[in-house]
Amino acid sequence: MTILLSTLNARYTHASLGLRYLLANMGELQAQTRIQEFVIGAKTTDLVERILAHQPRIVGFGVYIWNVEETTKLVAMLKRVAPKLTIVLGGPEVSYETGEQEIARLADYVVTGWGDVTFPKLCGEILNGPKPLMKVHAGLQPPMGDIVLPYSLYSEDDIAHRTLYVEASRGCPFKCEFCLSSLDKTAWPFPLESFLAELESLYARGARLFKFVDRTFNLNVKTSLQIMQFFLDKIEANPDDPVYAHFELVPDHLPEALKETIAKFPAGALQFEIGIQSFNPEVQALVSRRQNNEKAADNIRWLCEHSTAHLHVDLIAGLPGEDVASFARGFDQLVGLGAQEIQFGILKRLRGTPIIRHTEPFGMVYDPYPPYTVLATNRVDFATMQRLVRFARYWDLVANSGRFANTTRAMLADAPFENFMAFSDWIYTKTDATHRIALDRLAKLVQEWLQLRGLDREEAAALLASDYAGKAGAPAPAPAAAVAPQRQVRHLAA
Repeated sequence: MTILLSTLNARYTHASLGLRYLLANMGELQAQTRIQEFVIGAKTTDLVERILAHQPRIVGFGVYIWNVEETTKLVAMLKRVAPKLTIVLGGPEVSYETGEQEIARLADYVVTGWGDVTFPKLCGEILNGPKPLMKVHAGLQPPMGDIVLPYSLYSEDDIAHRTLYVEASRGCPFKCEFCLSSLDKTAWPFPLESFLAELESLYARGARLFKFVDRTFNLNVKTSLQIMQFFLDKIEANPDDPVYAHFELVPDHLPEALKETIAKFPAGALQFEIGIQSFNPEVQALVSRRQNNEKAADNIRWLCEHSTAHLHVDLIAGLPGEDVASFARGFDQLVGLGAQEIQFGILKRLRGTPIIRHTEPFGMVYDPYPPYTVLATNRVDFATMQRLVRFARYWDLVANSGRFANTTRAMLADAPFENFMAFSDWIYTKTDATHRIALDRLAKLVQEWLQLRGLDREEAAALLASDYAGKAGAPAPAPAAAVAPQRQVRHLAA
């Protein structure tokens, strides 16, 4: 092997789509190129040993916000024990503010942006000359039809045990300043016929779980309908062989034709990620987010009431100009709409995003280390932001997990944010922890909280017993969602 493509994934079930794109487009160098994926948390010396066992001449690393710190250590050690090894970096974390990063200083070359064409070209020059003089190489964006699709490179093990990431398009036409996609000029679709042929091939090989990474899946409704019809056809032809597909939707763009198609899917087959981020029009304007809030709310309500799709709706705390009261109103509104999961995130200052322009006017203070989370603003002080961070973690453990569905509704009552914040503050005083809380202990704490809020012991115990968490961790009933993530199955069983 001459070239090794590597990255540190967040977990084993994540198969790197980026590395497979690079390998698919290596051309004459493909036969000399291999992929070796790792998972964050591994011992650096072990990774170095495993990489060098292949005796590569070039190692290309995919660098992301979740792995940059560990990858920096890995690159530093590789350059010490194998100084003649050529290291090339790529990925969103090193594509912007490149000159400010230690990992870029340590590496030999950096490819910013699209790597499909530029990385193979750079490798050819490193191996065959003339040796490139520039360290940073801006990725060339080729016509979409010229990019070799990578899906045949998913192995049988990937198909059997991992989430398969796919994309019908790249880019995004929207300009939300907290998102790296705001730097794109538009969305670029792949040729639909060849993309559907790749899906067909994956399905024939046994793939049943597909996660689309398109930022705006429903932007082109005609294309969306054809892709969704692909999955409907599979389900209708083999109703006992379920398929699961995850899409990210633009919340205020759900025409009738798309609704009609969505309504045909059985439970456990569809999951939608919907970014609301904020319901405050002034905050939306500050961060250049165009969104018809009334239409977005109507569409979420329709999806909850007239489809079986599982909804993840995103909110971001810490946006410039938003205080806790404003965020709480948006949170309460989302709870009222009925989405199964509200993904409560804290703002992060991703490298290269325009959100940086608000730093001084709104007193934005960010953690200097990944993931660059906002620590305070002129509307939310540090102590309050920490309370929100804990709220988000406990919300995920209790509400989003699906283990406490009935109990959560009782806990929230008619003031969801206020009541759950009170619970969050209380449980933190009891545990001094937001992680590694065993399920049985969490259930006992929830019951104790319910009793403090006025339920007698028998009522609180009965409420918990009606939930997954009250069944001593027994498996949730399994509907026709055999390939759906376990958390979604819990929500379906609630």
